[in-house]
Amino acid sequence: MSPAYTKPGPAFDLTGTSKATPTYKLNSGHEMPVVAYGTFRSAPGEVGPAVIEALKAGYRHLDLAHVYGNEKEIGGALKQAFDEGIVKREDLFITGKLWNSDHDIEIVPQACDHSLKNLQIDHFDLYVIHFPVCWKHTSLDTPGWGASELGDTSLIDTWHAMEALVDAGKTRSIGVSNYPLVLMHDLTTQAKIQPACNQIEVNAYYQRESLVNYCLSRGICVTAHTPLGGGATNTETWGTVNPLTEPLIKEVADACGKSPAQVLLRWLLQRGICILPKSVKPHRMAQNIDLFDFSIPDDGMDKITTLERYHSFKSNPNPLPAFLGGKDAYSAEGTDIFD
Repeated sequence: MSPAYTKPGPAFDLTGTSKATPTYKLNSGHEMPVVAYGTFRSAPGEVGPAVIEALKAGYRHLDLAHVYGNEKEIGGALKQAFDEGIVKREDLFITGKLWNSDHDIEIVPQACDHSLKNLQIDHFDLYVIHFPVCWKHTSLDTPGWGASELGDTSLIDTWHAMEALVDAGKTRSIGVSNYPLVLMHDLTTQAKIQPACNQIEVNAYYQRESLVNYCLSRGICVTAHTPLGGGATNTETWGTVNPLTEPLIKEVADACGKSPAQVLLRWLLQRGICILPKSVKPHRMAQNIDLFDFSIPDDGMDKITTLERYHSFKSNPNPLPAFLGGKDAYSAEGTDIFD
């Protein structure tokens, strides 16, 4: 009988009391700050100043995506930050994402170049496949969403095109996002360059232990793109429950002398998971990165683990409704690619 799986400890040091953000050494050999600043749901005119504030608050990892529609504004903010000496390019770890309608082999390098031009930088530190689905290409200026149709390029062919970006110096590391375990395993058995990261929905209500442990056992970083469960925005939009208001979280937070958000974020870090919180409010930005002068005791960690609901709150929207109006909408709600 084979021995039971033993989960490794966090691949980064959380034992100090420093305000500096620890880094995770990716399997590509590059160091990635374990806390990223997210730019999803940032409105035009809002995201540029928010990025500047995040850099001033100490964030050195920025998580971006072409489909968010704000790359050009972020590019202007980066130029401002470099020109004013707030940071240097080499101080930053910048993640970008390949959108669903850009999976065709010949489009992958064009999409990467398009994003780099928008951002006014010459390379990504990490470039990931945003969702494990190929749609028919629309255009680089208007990434597909609405009446979307399934394309013909396989995920592994797209991955090999991603590998070519590393060889070309367009990105230092490559990874994926929203990949379930079965597709992760399929990828790892065929990849020439192993994925450095899987960015997934994971939080106290949706803990995904099998997927997390699979990735960690193979040296693949896990980043939580919805570490707070989508917060109040998801509650208002979809009526989902919000772990920030969970009484048990408040109990642990009070015992630690921290906020519920800080406890939820620290809980993930102590599980070995990197985090991607997002706020446009400076005081919350500062709070979301102030996580390294306390520790949740074992009993607190165990209490939070009991909150598992094993239910996705679709807080990084499943592209289900994007199929509506097209021939590949297979239900009244669209097409759930995770069915």
